[in-house]
Amino acid sequence: MGKGQRAQLTSTETIQARREVAKPPPARSETVGSQPLPHETPNDLDDIPTTTLVTTYLNILLLVVLAHIEDFFGKIFKPQQYVQLRVQNGYAPMVSDFESLWSRHVYARLRDCFNRPIAGVAGRIVQLVDRYTKDYNRTFQYTGKILNVLNLASYNYLGFAQSEGPCADKVEEAMKEHGITQASSRSEAGRTRLLVETEEMVARFVGTEAALIVSMGYATNALNMPALISKGCLIISDELNHSSLVSGARLSGATIRVFRHNNTADLEKQLRKSISQGQPRTHRPWKKILVVVEGLYSMEGEFCNLPKIIELRNKYRFYLYVDEAHSIGALGKRGRGICDHFGVDPREVDVLMGTFTKSFGAAGGYIAGSKALIDYLRVHSYSAVYAEAMSIPVLAQVNSSMRMIMGEDRENALLGQEKLDQLAANSKYFADKLKELGFMVLGDPGSPVVPLLLFSPSRMMAFSRECLKRNIAVVVVSYPATPIIAGRVRFCVSSSHTREDLDFALEQISEIGDLLLVKLNKHK
Repeated sequence: MGKGQRAQLTSTETIQARREVAKPPPARSETVGSQPLPHETPNDLDDIPTTTLVTTYLNILLLVVLAHIEDFFGKIFKPQQYVQLRVQNGYAPMVSDFESLWSRHVYARLRDCFNRPIAGVAGRIVQLVDRYTKDYNRTFQYTGKILNVLNLASYNYLGFAQSEGPCADKVEEAMKEHGITQASSRSEAGRTRLLVETEEMVARFVGTEAALIVSMGYATNALNMPALISKGCLIISDELNHSSLVSGARLSGATIRVFRHNNTADLEKQLRKSISQGQPRTHRPWKKILVVVEGLYSMEGEFCNLPKIIELRNKYRFYLYVDEAHSIGALGKRGRGICDHFGVDPREVDVLMGTFTKSFGAAGGYIAGSKALIDYLRVHSYSAVYAEAMSIPVLAQVNSSMRMIMGEDRENALLGQEKLDQLAANSKYFADKLKELGFMVLGDPGSPVVPLLLFSPSRMMAFSRECLKRNIAVVVVSYPATPIIAGRVRFCVSSSHTREDLDFALEQISEIGDLLLVKLNKHK
């Protein structure tokens, strides 16, 4: 990555940057080509009725107060249930009672809404193992029944999560030829012909010179960022970046600063301040500056403002790292991600990261960029040197699904584009209909992730259970993954969903919305 000439400004440029701090940022265009720019402010959150805010805060306050009261009397009358929270034989408890308060008293009440075991492929329809509890979600008993429910919970954006079909056939053929695994890291005996071919295909798919495949999506960020940046460098990160990006930034030893979510004005302010002041204490220029964003924020359904960020990159000469875990394969006319969506040249992004877990129905991830960057990572990244190479079945799934999206599978040349078009149509239809019904929906048009605000934990619990009664599987999300007042249900739309599926879901969701009083959209 060099010595970070990008992050260093000459004295003249530094003076100019200081002079420009007081200037307001130029007015931005509302569209890039035919695509509207993403929201830089979550306007839907600003429209939350005051009564809803007050009742949500009171709801959470009541939960916390009751939790403290239960703990106080529980330690007196049922001390055996609090043994793990007390000092034992001179050892401090691993987790304090205050730190575990939320998980023991709030998450525990919602536990039946999470981690539901499945008994089949997480496709359009998913098979859930039926269960019930007799002790308020502490333990579960299984009835032996299997429930076939509509799946609005999985990241199966293009419907490649299948146990039969062209991709499954390719996986079976690859296992017969190559086996299951190499039982080695790629730096030793794990570099197979299939791995090399798939990495070359990934590079062609995203539009870069080279790519590196990693067997675990989380590790793709957490283990590669420390190889790119270190002490004396600066990371400027969006405040809502994924946990894997946060882990990678912390492991790197670099200084970390955060800018307001999707707010390029605040990003520019951070850049000007950081460049003009330099490193803490010494005020030397930063070795490197790395700005880290996501292409599609999975909890908000929002796109990063990539055109404006690239404009800032060209102006301030920092490196740009874009996490496309949710956008690759799901956005753009050709499914090439956020760059394709906005018509941006991928070579203007220094590091492109993505995962195969969502649109490709597989596992693992990749880093794509210049050949020099990828050659460096092959030698210095822990994910390449120590981690196991991606297994043959997963590689074959990635290879076959990506080939289909690119139109290189002769037998299914049109299927990939049909899936992309269907996903775009389903995403727009579902989000628009929810808004028409009066729900408060976050996200940008075209996002396959559609968050619907529920606010309080009690509504989240009730919404998830009511959906399951109506044979719909959904994911509800609360603090700490979201702001404490912005609990939500996150619908994941797939190209495998039919219009009848979506209409059925909308009908049931509308009934649940009337029941729980969550139709709060004033702009209906």
